[in-house]
Amino acid sequence: MYVPAHFREDREDVLRDAMRDIGFATLVSQTETGIEANHLPLLMEGDVLRGHFARANPTWKTLKPEAEALAIFLGPHAYVSPNWYPSKAETGKAVPTWNYITVHAHGRLSLRDDPAWLLAHVGRLSAAHEAGNPAPWKVDDAPDDYINGLLRAIVGFELSITRLDGKWKLSQNRKPADVAGVKEALARDGNTALADLMGR
Repeated sequence: MYVPAHFREDREDVLRDAMRDIGFATLVSQTETGIEANHLPLLMEGDVLRGHFARANPTWKTLKPEAEALAIFLGPHAYVSPNWYPSKAETGKAVPTWNYITVHAHGRLSLRDDPAWLLAHVGRLSAAHEAGNPAPWKVDDAPDDYINGLLRAIVGFELSITRLDGKWKLSQNRKPADVAGVKEALARDGNTALADLMGR
């Protein structure tokens, strides 16, 4: 990923918090038939991302042994109009762009097909995403035979993280007045998550 110095985010705690908050990634992996991309919820635990494929998905069957993989977490993002820059009215020197945050987690994939591992994984994944609900759903809420049938329909995996790259493209290359203009327009358009990130 191309990351100009003014957009680089390399604080590991910030990158890890973003991956936890986003929780959903595009997993790009090497298979015997070429590069595959899958969109999956991932759970970060220590230096490992854990997830699962549908058993019907051919990706897991054709992964190269200890395949290198890349999990791409894309956070809030939005089109930025040059009309939002006060400097445009002064100079006319402005073009459209896009603001966003992203984390790339590089590592090696290994499969996990043990029923106990899968049950624990699905339980932790559900708990992470149900945490904010007033009455969180738990795996135990469903009948055992139903859950066991669903577990037979998935294959787990772990991505052992070897490198994290972060890009926070939030108008840092613009004058303060332009940054304020973009932040105000994003908030007005309802993209408060991106506007809040620009304010930090």
